[in-house]
Amino acid sequence: MPLLRLVPAVVLLAACGVAMAAPAQQQDDDLQRFLAEKGLAARESLGLVRDRITETTSELVVTAMGFLGVPYRRGGNSVETGGFDCSGFVKAIYEQTVGLVLPRRAEQQAAATQAVPKQDLQPGDLVFFNTMRRAFSHVGIYVGDGKFIHSPKPGAEVRVENMNAGYWQRRFDGARRVLPGQAAAPVAAPVAASMEPGGPQPR
Repeated sequence: MPLLRLVPAVVLLAACGVAMAAPAQQQDDDLQRFLAEKGLAARESLGLVRDRITETTSELVVTAMGFLGVPYRRGGNSVETGGFDCSGFVKAIYEQTVGLVLPRRAEQQAAATQAVPKQDLQPGDLVFFNTMRRAFSHVGIYVGDGKFIHSPKPGAEVRVENMNAGYWQRRFDGARRVLPGQAAAPVAAPVAASMEPGGPQPR
């Protein structure tokens, strides 16, 4: 699905000032009014917008799951290069699914995306962790139900893990959403984390 179909939907929701916690009917009314003002309103517009968002995030997660078991490779960007490192995996999934070229490094990906509260995580959002004594040193893709998929470390493979596990809870640096065309959001100050000696890679 073309990326431009996803972006306006997200931007429109934000532009309407619709809080995620607001009643669904109020969200519908506000979005429909905004679409009408812009000359974009057909009766089915709201449903189409939602369908496109759902389809895109679902496709992104399905694509990511298709790489389960691919080995970690430092600097890797594809199966052809022998595997992925964490940010290479995220970059490849977004390029293949929505045609968006993200920055190469995890901290750069954090700087180029929009921070979102952990409780508002949606499938396809990025989740960041402090695994090397510096903020945003590891990244994965949220798949729902408190789980994320990532390429963890040398000797391991792409896999799904629980964000609520103690290791990841202690190192969680924040969630961010990919909104192409938006100015890079500021990166938060490093979060202190309990680290084993030597600053290990993710377990």
